[in-house]
Amino acid sequence: MNTKLYLKQAWELLKQNRLFSTLYIVGTALAIAMTMMMAVIYYVRLAPVYPEERRATTLYMGGLKLSQTFDNGGWAWWTNGYSHRAVTEWFRPLEDAAVVSGYCNAWSGAAYVQRPDGREDEPVKVRLSDPEYFRLYTFRFKDGAAFTQDDFDGGMYRAVITDRLARLLFGADTGVTGRTFLMNYRTFTVCGVVEAPSKLMEHSYADMYAPYSIEKSLLDGNNGHAWELGPLSITIAVRDKEGIARICQAIDEHIQRYNTSHQSENLTLEIQGGPCTHWQSVLEGTAGSDGSMAKAVRQLLLIVLVLLLVPALNLSGLIASRMESRLAEMGIRKTFGAWRNTLLNMVLWENLLLTFIGGFIGLVTAWICLFLGRGWVFTILDSYATRVQSDAAYVSGEMLFAPLVFICALGLCLVLNLLSAFIPAWWSLRRPIVQSLYEKR
Repeated sequence: MNTKLYLKQAWELLKQNRLFSTLYIVGTALAIAMTMMMAVIYYVRLAPVYPEERRATTLYMGGLKLSQTFDNGGWAWWTNGYSHRAVTEWFRPLEDAAVVSGYCNAWSGAAYVQRPDGREDEPVKVRLSDPEYFRLYTFRFKDGAAFTQDDFDGGMYRAVITDRLARLLFGADTGVTGRTFLMNYRTFTVCGVVEAPSKLMEHSYADMYAPYSIEKSLLDGNNGHAWELGPLSITIAVRDKEGIARICQAIDEHIQRYNTSHQSENLTLEIQGGPCTHWQSVLEGTAGSDGSMAKAVRQLLLIVLVLLLVPALNLSGLIASRMESRLAEMGIRKTFGAWRNTLLNMVLWENLLLTFIGGFIGLVTAWICLFLGRGWVFTILDSYATRVQSDAAYVSGEMLFAPLVFICALGLCLVLNLLSAFIPAWWSLRRPIVQSLYEKR
């Protein structure tokens, strides 16, 4: 019996048993939809997505903590980021570091651009950075280029803006290089326009990027006990994966040297939550502040088991019940010479057709849910999830339509569904012909 005949027969059986077919398709669609949503959520968080396409070799530095104990038993501690000096003198000389960038979010979100049409000021997110930031992240420029090292050293009010902000300010996203605008009543000159990243890209998202040297306090850092302390965050792009361990070792050695040289002052410097790879930052963030990679992986596996195995077990029971009702039919087919493998193939092709129909419905359902719920669904697994505005949580095609993600999700469901069909069918077809013939329909 050829494939075309199997599919034709499976389609006829599907129409004859509409209740079973509907339940099977709905069960498969739900399993596929939930699995796809989980897969896409983790794909967006972990895969190389614009402009964070170097995630596999990215290291994030945690904050610094400086603590001091006193002879009377008291103690004090300070937490902060890194100083400009730490970026240039501590991290950039690291041999295995391809790119080291220091940056921070400006003005705690209280940044507004003054619209030329005189309408109400528009709130924007501003990220202050160095020029290396545009080597760290692969922004696609529609116009102009990033600000230069000379712009940075001179503290120039130069800005890279997104195409969305360019259209808001100038009505176009090209041909605007050299034009000026007001942000918090400071005059900035546009040096480049980039394709706007999604707000889901937490390390690279902003509406505007400017040199952090425009704020002199960010260059001064902390002049107290530790020159390393300052207001900046640091991200490192490593030359290759093997260099990650060497960079971590070099950073540990620097911390140890500081603590040894300041032992007489009872000062201890440590890095909180870093350095960590992108995978570690995502998975440990999912597990919570008291979590770990192992806990996050266990949670993820448990979710996958619930989403896939529970529907598979339910479908297996449904198929087993249906096979009991078809024993007489199978007995007659065997009486007329049908081989057990032929009957087994017939059952599997029927379930394969149902699985693909359910998979298509589940895929469409997942895309609709992800798009409509993009303001919260992508942060649902965060320990401290915050809702974002739906228009800012732009979901690009490369996020939703990742072929590898769909193939893997469909493949897992397909294997489980075929097993859930194969096992009850195989047991049922092992019965003797006489027993099958006398089985009640």
